[in-house]
Formats: sequence, structure tokens, C-alpha cells
Amino acid sequence: MKNLRPLGKLIAIGGNEDKGTYPNPRTKKKYYLNFFELGILKRVVLESGQEDPRIEVITTASMIPEEVARVYISSFTMLNCNNVNVLDIRTREDALRPDYVERIRQADIVLMSGGNQSRLVDIFGGTEFLAALRHRYQTTPNFVVAGTSAGAMGMSKTMIKGGSVADALMKGAVKMGSGLSLIDNVVIDSHFVKRGRFGRLIEAVALHPKLIGIGLGEDTGMLITGGNQLETIGSNMVVIMDGHQLEHSNAAAAHKGEGISVENMLLHVLVQGNLYDVQERRFYPSLKLLQQAAESARITAGQSANAPANAG
Repeated sequence: MKNLRPLGKLIAIGGNEDKGTYPNPRTKKKYYLNFFELGILKRVVLESGQEDPRIEVITTASMIPEEVARVYISSFTMLNCNNVNVLDIRTREDALRPDYVERIRQADIVLMSGGNQSRLVDIFGGTEFLAALRHRYQTTPNFVVAGTSAGAMGMSKTMIKGGSVADALMKGAVKMGSGLSLIDNVVIDSHFVKRGRFGRLIEAVALHPKLIGIGLGEDTGMLITGGNQLETIGSNMVVIMDGHQLEHSNAAAAHKGEGISVENMLLHVLVQGNLYDVQERRFYPSLKLLQQAAESARITAGQSANAPANAG
């Protein structure tokens, strides 16, 4: 039976995260020192609570898995992680290997690389491998599932498969499908600011207004705890779109190729240290303010419970 609140953590990354590698001498290195102290991959390691965590890198989404694997092994090694392995799963038959399933059960961190999110679903959907990953996330404190770009987009139950930015907000420009179902109350897009994906996330939320849209900037991520609390990490920004209060939307009724109109789509922009509560649909500038709000709510609830009933 699934816990109401997962004990593990998700870290959804918008892509192009700082990996501490700069092969071109003319490449700007302004994030190099931050890689060790403030970088997203450093945060992935810290959230596991392990000094030298067992890390499994899944390169399934990528069309260049060997190159991607080398980069992540190098990056985690720079962070003094010496137990980094690669699950080189390229076919559904690979995903069925019992030793790979067992490695998921023993891991502290699983990181899914970028590429094509549909490959993740096609290869892992309905397998014991995915069931083991979900079980670990639900039941194991501090177990971390991180995903970058396609690896982040594939985390949700309802997933953006693709879509034309040029045709954004024309019905049908966004292709939707089923994801890995690690989290079911959000829909995630990546490379959000740099690739101008505002329109396709608006359409995705307009079509599924009960979901919270998360647009991840590059070198930026969302730490998701309890399946609900979002904290922005990294150097860029995250855009939250909330369609719960839409007063008009023709998204469902419009024909393919017709323009989509929406009224009262709420939008929030979060930078490092800002938080968002998915259940309450509320923005918090800092963890301290969120904790103060939670404490105030507990006190109010306690006073209500202890209040005497009216006589008569």
C-alpha cells in the first residue's frame, strides 16, 4: 500500500546543470566554485544524507549514453563520491534483468539523464524495475530520485512528450502522455526559459487544470519532499503555473490548430530558496516563513480543537 506522503525525495532539474567540467578553455567558468558548494549535483548528494552514497546513473533517455555516463561519473567523483555506477539500459529486455532491479533496491541515489522522456516510459513502464524504484521512493527516507531534462519531465504521471514552441497555444501543439508516475499532481517542463516553453506549459495546464505546472530553468531544479513541498535550487529560476482558478478556458473544446484562450491562470516565479506548497497552492519566499506558517496553522488547529462547544 502506498504511503500518503513518500519518504524519499525527488530532484527535478531543468537541464544543462553545472557538472564542473569545462572542456573549452574559452568557456565561462563563473559557476565553477559554486559546483562544489552550491551546485545541484552537490545538493543531490547532500540530500541522501550519506557521506559516500551508492549512486546509480540511468542513461536510458540519451542517444549518447556512454558519453553521458562518463560525464556524470566524473562529476560525482569530483564531489568525492566513489560508489558511482551506470545502469546501461537501452532496451526493455535490459530493464528486466534481476541484477539491475536489485541495484535499484540497494541504491541511495538514482539519477536519470536527459534525452527523450518517451524512451523512459517505453522501456520502464509496467516493469519490476519501475515498481522497485517507486517502492524505494515511497518507503525509504532520504532516498533520492534525480532527473535532468527528460529525466525530470518523465517523473510525473501526466507527462509532456513534446511540442512545437513556434505553434504554442494552438490546440494540439503540445503532445501529452503518461509518465513514470513518481508524482501525480504536477506536470513538468525543462529548459523552460532559454527555449521559450511558456506557451506549451500553459496549454498543458489548461488541458489538465488540476495539475500544477512546473517550468524548470537550466542549471535549476526543484527539490520535492513529501510529494508536495517544492524548494528551488540552482542558479536560474522556476516558473509555477496554477490553473485551479481558471474562469474561462476553451482548451478542451477547441479544435486542433485553433488558438487557446484562458482566463485567470496564476503564475509564480521562484528563485533559489523560494518554496511552493502544491497542496495549498501557496508560494513562500523562504523556508523560515513556510515553517512559521505551518506552526501558526498548528496552533490555530489546536485552539479550535480545544474550544468548548456552544451550549443549547
